[in-house]
Amino acid sequence: MRLYLAVITLFLSGFSLKAQQSPAAPKTSSLLWEISGNGMQTPSYLFGTMHILCARDAGLSDSLNHAIDKSSRVFFEIDMDNMGEMMGIFKYIRMKDETRLKDLMTEEEYKRVKDYFAANRSILPLSMMERFKPYFIAAMLSESKMPCETKNGMEEVIMKAVKKQKKEISGLETIEFQASIFDSIPYSQQARELLQAIDSSGKEDTVTAKMLEVYRSQDLDAIEKLTKMEEGGLGSYMELFLYGRNKKWIPEMEKAMKNGTILFAVGAAHLPGYEGVINLLRKAGYTLRPMRHSVAQTL
Repeated sequence: MRLYLAVITLFLSGFSLKAQQSPAAPKTSSLLWEISGNGMQTPSYLFGTMHILCARDAGLSDSLNHAIDKSSRVFFEIDMDNMGEMMGIFKYIRMKDETRLKDLMTEEEYKRVKDYFAANRSILPLSMMERFKPYFIAAMLSESKMPCETKNGMEEVIMKAVKKQKKEISGLETIEFQASIFDSIPYSQQARELLQAIDSSGKEDTVTAKMLEVYRSQDLDAIEKLTKMEEGGLGSYMELFLYGRNKKWIPEMEKAMKNGTILFAVGAAHLPGYEGVINLLRKAGYTLRPMRHSVAQTL
């Protein structure tokens, strides 16, 4: 589970991408939203997660507990309760055509990578990640930049509560699909991003700090703004990372909501903006109302 959370952090990560300008969507606040209208008999709920958090920030509010209690089924981005699906990550995160990390770098660059992993503890040793898509290796480094020792993910916290109530867990997409997104980005470009992440290790990580700050504030407009920060020139991939996926999710969400009350828990960067899930559901005829989500932090 921890490996998956490190990898899936990338999908909140519109944080390192820059989007094309879009028409302004209504201002949004709160991570938790009620979905109603459009012929629904009972409301459903939408919650914006952050895939890796300091443990003290990963908690359930009374409102989120209410949404879990009322829901008959919970959807994450993928089915996190399917161990076969989860273990499939090792198959799909490998580069194609037997490409290895050292094939994408000069000898000096590859030595910097080896030296980093020799000096720093990671979830997996570099020898096991030689064929991993470089972005997935970079994702594992992101957890080490969190300003806390104990970490958790909102998906884990929600899933624990859902499983306690023995409710069904499903996914809006598969790990195979998520991993395939990265085949659309040249491996050489991914390798450059990995090198930048390694070269910046040990320096103050202002992006991660800001990301945590805006998530705690539940300011979705600030999350959208941070999502659009340019860091790596990957603006052309916003459709792959966020917008295209959002559009594919809407029919799946509508189908699920016809069969009862559902809680959808997806990366918070998917919620705001003109092409965000909130606005897409509104355009489809639903009413979305922000709910109070206040979590008491624990030390």
